[in-house]
Amino acid sequence: MAVTINIQEADSDGADRVVFDRKGILEGARWTVPIAIGIFAYGIVFGVLARQAGLSGLESLLMSGLVFAGASQFAALGLWIAPLPVAAIVLTTFVVNLRHLLMGAALRPWLAGLKGWQKFISLFVMNDESWALTMGHFARGGSNGGFLLGSGLVAFVAWTGATIVGQTLGSALQDPRALGLDFAFSAVFLGLLVGFWKGRGDLLPWGIAALVAIVAALWLPGKWYIVAGGIAGSIVGAIKRDN
Repeated sequence: MAVTINIQEADSDGADRVVFDRKGILEGARWTVPIAIGIFAYGIVFGVLARQAGLSGLESLLMSGLVFAGASQFAALGLWIAPLPVAAIVLTTFVVNLRHLLMGAALRPWLAGLKGWQKFISLFVMNDESWALTMGHFARGGSNGGFLLGSGLVAFVAWTGATIVGQTLGSALQDPRALGLDFAFSAVFLGLLVGFWKGRGDLLPWGIAALVAIVAALWLPGKWYIVAGGIAGSIVGAIKRDN
């Protein structure tokens, strides 16, 4: 997903007026509840697959709670064999999570003025869904930095809770695809993508992002296509806006 913002405008009108309070946290939580249903669905898939990979309930819960990044956790499970290829898992998760650099950069104009603990705890629970909802909040004229924390906490509870459920149901639910749970991941992101659509002007950066990601997936190893597509789309969007 390619997202562009006017940094100069955000610096002058964003950070100076952003607050952080309970109202924003609750608003972020409310906006995330519908999305959390989808998060819970593919969280169950992760729990089931983690059990099948040999992880205990505690190990799965710790991974979901400490890593809290679905895409990289699924990628790690794909490499979870004996002996454990630690270097490959670390490199893969690092590459997959590089997209957080772009996400954090997009939020900086609004969060820069918050206190350190407010930023750090909010960014710890930041995920793709909460980031997208928070960007939408600011795009609508919102000015509460607590939105990201409230949204992230709901997603965190949904994800970790679903991991436990998936681990518990693992013996009975051998193939999550039989219930269509694997599609929940795609459905959530398609819904978020529609929310970002602003008209035909988005076609070029989105198209470039998709094209670069597809080419990178064919020619580059691992998950570099995620980063390549995001950077390409963002650059095109920034150039287009400046012109």
